[in-house]
Amino acid sequence: LDAKLRVQMRAEIAKLQRDLKVTTIYVTHDQVEAMTMGDRVAVIRKGQLQQVDSPQALYERPVNVFVGGFIGSPAMNMVEASVARSDGGMFAQFGDHRLRIDGDLVRERPGLKAYEGKKVVLGIRPEDMEDAALVARSPEDRRLPAKVELREALGSEILIHFTVEAPIVLTEDTKELAADVGTESLEDLQERAKEAKSSFVAQLNPRTAAREGEGMELFVDTKRLHFFDPDSGLGIYGDRH
Repeated sequence: LDAKLRVQMRAEIAKLQRDLKVTTIYVTHDQVEAMTMGDRVAVIRKGQLQQVDSPQALYERPVNVFVGGFIGSPAMNMVEASVARSDGGMFAQFGDHRLRIDGDLVRERPGLKAYEGKKVVLGIRPEDMEDAALVARSPEDRRLPAKVELREALGSEILIHFTVEAPIVLTEDTKELAADVGTESLEDLQERAKEAKSSFVAQLNPRTAAREGEGMELFVDTKRLHFFDPDSGLGIYGDRH
């Protein structure tokens, strides 16, 4: 079906389900269909149930790397990082960059304390970054420098692609996600792993002055960062994940 007809079909099926008031199981590989139509969504990988929850809970509290990377479009940016305590707070460090983790998030995720000085998988959703020039108060310790490699104007938003000088997350989960989402080939991932470079995407306000080939600063909403254990792939939340 073409894009317009798919939207109409989703609405018709949802209306039919409400009218009939019967439990309905809808199987799809399209996360947009799952998120817009489902009261509860089950994410399955290779026949194994990963997580079942409301669409918003899947988005805000993914159980592992696979769910975190699969839910959301554009996909979550992931990079190898470490957690450190400094200046009375906690920071996520990757490459030459350091972001102060918002205090509310630290309190919501007490399990992070066990990872001080250790490696983690840091996840930043594209929509949780903004052109720092458009943010009234954007502290230096919540900014990320970027050189725009590609600018995609979508009308209501601007997508920019840039590279972060930090190791990518190369696991079976991320390899499968790359194949599912179609962002990069396995060869590209392996090449970036050798170079210790990670591809990032940021979703910005259309008023941004970002231009290809130019540098800029991004404000990162560090209240909405995601953290995962690099060995198990599980999300870091409470004392027991």
